[in-house]
Amino acid sequence: MWETCSVQLNVRLPREIAQQAEEVQESDPEFLSRIVLYGLTRRSVYRHLREQQEASSGGSDSPVSLPL
Repeated sequence: MWETCSVQLNVRLPREIAQQAEEVQESDPEFLSRIVLYGLTRRSVYRHLREQQEASSGGSDSPVSLPL
């Protein structure tokens, strides 16, 4: 599949969500890892599509509608 490496992330979350994230990290760290991977992949796809849209429209600031 992919070559992977470990990273350390520090994020600031509302207290309640931070507590939930800590619980998930303790009980199922692989799940939390998949959530982060999903979010970053989605962001990467959105950026790629936005760049394609900008390139094909000549860089105009027209609104972009993406079904993600």
